[in-house]
Amino acid sequence: MLEIRDTIYAFSKNAKPVAHIKSGDTVKFITEDCFGGQIKSEDKLVGAIDWNNVNPATGPVYIEGAEPGDVVVVDILSIEVKPQGIGCTIPGASIFDGETEIRTKVLEVKDGYVHYNDIKWPANPMIGVIGCAPAGDDVVSGMAGNHGGNMDSKVITRGVKVYLPVRVKGGLLALGDLHASMADGEMIGAGVEIAGEVVATVSLIKDFKLNWPVTETADYFYVNTSAPSYDEAAELGYREIHRLLMNAYGWDFTDTAIYMSLQGDLCANQTVLMSSWGYNIRVGTPKVSSKRRLIG
Repeated sequence: MLEIRDTIYAFSKNAKPVAHIKSGDTVKFITEDCFGGQIKSEDKLVGAIDWNNVNPATGPVYIEGAEPGDVVVVDILSIEVKPQGIGCTIPGASIFDGETEIRTKVLEVKDGYVHYNDIKWPANPMIGVIGCAPAGDDVVSGMAGNHGGNMDSKVITRGVKVYLPVRVKGGLLALGDLHASMADGEMIGAGVEIAGEVVATVSLIKDFKLNWPVTETADYFYVNTSAPSYDEAAELGYREIHRLLMNAYGWDFTDTAIYMSLQGDLCANQTVLMSSWGYNIRVGTPKVSSKRRLIG
């Protein structure tokens, strides 16, 4: 199995690929935590790190045959995280900004549980950053867009598929920013930030229109969007999943819209209150076994 560990800090059409693969190949991505390993103890605070070296994404990988208008499919087979992660407050990233101390907490991840103070809960390792290169300007790996990037969706975990629009030849796939656990919204700016390894099979769907990344779980399809305001992000998500539903189910515009009000879920991925980060959301709809799949 191919293993890669080189990292980038921006998704770019000009990035030099660290590996070339074919559709159907399996790759192990070895990742740093979102701070690039700069925080290892509780006396190191986020204000003292180099913010030019955060959210490293492992890659990029060039997929042979990937062309604009195609879709890269990332089938996540496993996510393994290290036994220690970081939780912290980030200035300017919360409704509690100015009320909380700037604090770092070292968190143990042991026997499948995250340990916090005197409680613990099951770990749910997930991928915060995953995407392909945009066709236009570079996008730093701490931001999200219609190429993917820092979507911070807690459902991007083992056993799901992530569908990414191809904007440039080869796709240039990269991923990183693992969390051992993260709540919807990531309201204070950080999950359990942690290093680890992701094993995924990467394949292609040719000539399929996809405007935004999509996550497929066992039961749902979710469109992931990002915008400067929550309302804009939600509208983009609703419009894209409406388009996919209408095409797959063969219903007219109005019937599809009514159905979405009955069977469409709106969830917060990351809504930290830093306007430069934007709002990342997902809009989902359950799978229906008797109908065509939305993708694939």
